[in-house]
Amino acid sequence: MSDEIYMARALELAYRGRFTTAPNPNVGCVLVRDDSIVGEGYHQYRGGLHAEAHALLMAGEKARGATAYITLEPCTYYGCTPSCCDALILSGIIRVVVSMKDPNPRVSGKGIHRLQQAGLHVSEGLMALEAEKINCGFLKRMRKGLPWIQLKLGASLDGKTAIANGESQWITSKESRSDVQNLRAQSSAILTTSSTVIMDNPELTVRYKELDSSALELYPVERFRQPIRVIIDNKNRITPQYRIIDQPGETWLVRTKYNQLDWPNNVKKLDVKYDENHLNLYSMFLELGYKEINVILVESGAKFAGALLNAQLVDELIVYLAPKLIGDTGRSLCEIPPLKRLKDSLAFNFNHICRIGPDIKLILTPHIVVPNITSVDE
Repeated sequence: MSDEIYMARALELAYRGRFTTAPNPNVGCVLVRDDSIVGEGYHQYRGGLHAEAHALLMAGEKARGATAYITLEPCTYYGCTPSCCDALILSGIIRVVVSMKDPNPRVSGKGIHRLQQAGLHVSEGLMALEAEKINCGFLKRMRKGLPWIQLKLGASLDGKTAIANGESQWITSKESRSDVQNLRAQSSAILTTSSTVIMDNPELTVRYKELDSSALELYPVERFRQPIRVIIDNKNRITPQYRIIDQPGETWLVRTKYNQLDWPNNVKKLDVKYDENHLNLYSMFLELGYKEINVILVESGAKFAGALLNAQLVDELIVYLAPKLIGDTGRSLCEIPPLKRLKDSLAFNFNHICRIGPDIKLILTPHIVVPNITSVDE
């Protein structure tokens, strides 16, 4: 069998960790000797064994003389677990195929060099694009200090998110809302604004029973972590009475001051930069990256969605389109400044299109450069 087939299996294994590994990367490993898989594994959760360790435990003595297919360069340092490079060398592995180098400064080529020094044959770059997709959040944070930012919107066919009086439940289908649970579960944090909290009083949690069957088979409910809820509250309008506060996991408030209300222990203030009382978005995302947030899912109203798009901060735009028409009085998908020229419009590439129940799910990435706006009012 070819290297590509074994690396594809390693990538498939790595993908299984998408709900629980953050802030660590998703990594898969397959050990092959005499054209047979003798061991395989993936990183399951932070603090647990790395993918290489799982595969070596499964292989035992059969690892000697084998080839290791690993989706990310193995680590060289002792963190929560021992060095994977040392474990591979001691096992008697003779060849290592790495999909991509780890941009983490603690590794960043050191793992490949360590293996080569020990006499192992190492190749790098096989199916690197696929490996990038699995760890887009971790890789962006390591390279730029910023999380991967997904903006999720639900709308009618004519691009409306609510009728004129603000009613928006439910434009999209039950199936689309269940699919959003998978997005939330894969996110390190969910970002919203106080305006959305006041209007909808949401919980913004992962509803475990609505996850897809493959996720439910892999992990028991106690293994799932709730993403951190981040609320932009420039005017200090949120109080402990909102449902989002009384939920499992942490809530972080982005605000200028922290009043003396009776906040539960899971509520914290996130200190970020303000420019003349305007929130500096770039500074906020840098701070979230510093706090090891890999992926942020934004669930907000049209005003904040437009601000993010104009600030060139959205990595993926995810839109659920329902087969409904609301009309001109409805609320628009996002608020962006009026254009004087059509060529200045925000353009995107379609990365993925699929049916979710009666709806259509679109995943898009920005196509052109737009003007920078890095501060925002709520």
